[in-house]
Amino acid sequence: MLTLTKAVLAAAIGLVLAGISGLIFIPILKKINIKQVESTYLSKKHKDKSGTPTMGGIIFIIPTLLAVLILLLLKKIDFSTNLLIVLFVFIGYALIGFIDDFLIIKRKNNIGLTEVKKLILQSIIALAFFIIYMKSGASSSLNIHTLGITINMGWFYIVFILFMMLASSNAVNITDGLDGLAGGLSALAFLTFGLISWNAGAIEGTADIAILCFIIFGALLGFLIFNTYPAKVFMGDTGSLALGASLAAIAIITKHEITFIIVMGVFIFETLVCIIQIFSMVFLHKKVFLMTPYHHHLEKLGWHEKDIVKLFWVIGLVLAVCAILFSVWI
Repeated sequence: MLTLTKAVLAAAIGLVLAGISGLIFIPILKKINIKQVESTYLSKKHKDKSGTPTMGGIIFIIPTLLAVLILLLLKKIDFSTNLLIVLFVFIGYALIGFIDDFLIIKRKNNIGLTEVKKLILQSIIALAFFIIYMKSGASSSLNIHTLGITINMGWFYIVFILFMMLASSNAVNITDGLDGLAGGLSALAFLTFGLISWNAGAIEGTADIAILCFIIFGALLGFLIFNTYPAKVFMGDTGSLALGASLAAIAIITKHEITFIIVMGVFIFETLVCIIQIFSMVFLHKKVFLMTPYHHHLEKLGWHEKDIVKLFWVIGLVLAVCAILFSVWI
């Protein structure tokens, strides 16, 4: 019961602080003209969203950091190495996203950091995460707890971590294209890993990482107050990169990398659709989908934005339940 109480309180703190942050920051973002620049390839409905404030990731990032600081000062959570490196990834990728968003706004077009520069910065933070993580005494093994399988990956583990971190952060970024879509799916993912982390008690700091997951879950619910259709603010790369990378970091630390694939199913599907489209255009010179990511393909077929988001949320919830069954109950 104490565990449940802590989880609910952590989520409530995140929710309240994010709700207050939204009321404070959205008017400020409007006043200083931090506005979304929509791609010219999108439909008229999306072009009408140009001018909506972006960089909204600060609405859940700042409350999360503030909540963690308060709980640390009150000695309600312990400051472990694992908690430190998750926060390092969370902040580091948020800063990369912030720079990207800032350049887009400054240039008044949809071009921020180049893909190469963005990948280099992401790789640097992922590499720093790997070094700190391994020096903390972690093993380079891939564990499939449910099946009782342990695979020692050796030197390939660094490649694996880099791939997970970069793929996850960019997958959330790709999925962030409809009001509330990435925010809702990310909330489900953090709720899932909060529950899973409680079950990884043999690993240092996982109880505190679970608390962090519940805080972010609550903060994302607070953000969704302003981000669901019609959105009053977008999370931007500031939020999406931070969410994806920190989810990967938590999965790695809790040794639930395979479960991570299930939880991130919708994000992975959206990314694969983009890869298939690019491959087909380059080598076959034809489109497989009307537009990518897949949520835009559904829009082209006549689906309403709200219906697409609700469908993806339901799929995300089903995958979350499957992940919990796979990693905790079975």
